[in-house]
Amino acid sequence: MNINIQSVHFKASADLKAHVQDKMRKLFDQNGQIIRAEVTLYEDGSGPASQFCEIKLIVPGVPFFSKKGAATYEQAVTGTVATILKNMRRRKKK
Repeated sequence: MNINIQSVHFKASADLKAHVQDKMRKLFDQNGQIIRAEVTLYEDGSGPASQFCEIKLIVPGVPFFSKKGAATYEQAVTGTVATILKNMRRRKKK
């Protein structure tokens, strides 16, 4: 499991990194062809959903990408992973 976690303008805590790795494990279990995952966490704006997570999965063919915002980074990561899982299942059916 090759996961690159970047946190822009803050230092991610060990708990946050562990949460990201735990959620990313679901993606790696779903698709064994994933080469690596790039996770970017950042804050944008001052609204209620101002903490964002972007995930890009490098796989042979077309890569998967999703971005979600939420009140916390943990919620943003969970939402982004759920969206990518849905897209992976949709593409698998084709």
